[in-house]
Amino acid sequence: MQYALIIREAAEDFARRSDPAYRDGWVAYSQALAQAGIMTGGAGLTPPETGTIVRRKGEDHDVQDGPYPDGKEQLGGFYLIDVPDMDTALEWATRVPISDKGSVEVRPRLQM
Repeated sequence: MQYALIIREAAEDFARRSDPAYRDGWVAYSQALAQAGIMTGGAGLTPPETGTIVRRKGEDHDVQDGPYPDGKEQLGGFYLIDVPDMDTALEWATRVPISDKGSVEVRPRLQM
């Protein structure tokens, strides 16, 4: 079964991405997923201020430059993993190198 590990980071974490010690933790985690043969996709995302939100307003659309909404955590990236069950997905989620200000949401992929 496929699961998304949805990474949310604090603004300070986005700023730390240029720090080799911080970045190396992410590289090591990505390599561990690949070596385990369970990573099927994923990507890191640029900081929230680079995003744009499109919302439907009746027949029209409203376009707003990011970030929106303003919160303590912003979407930083995601991994797609293929593991037998939620317990295994949660085990891998606990290994994500987030700071104590971030979080990881584990969500099953919708089967279509």
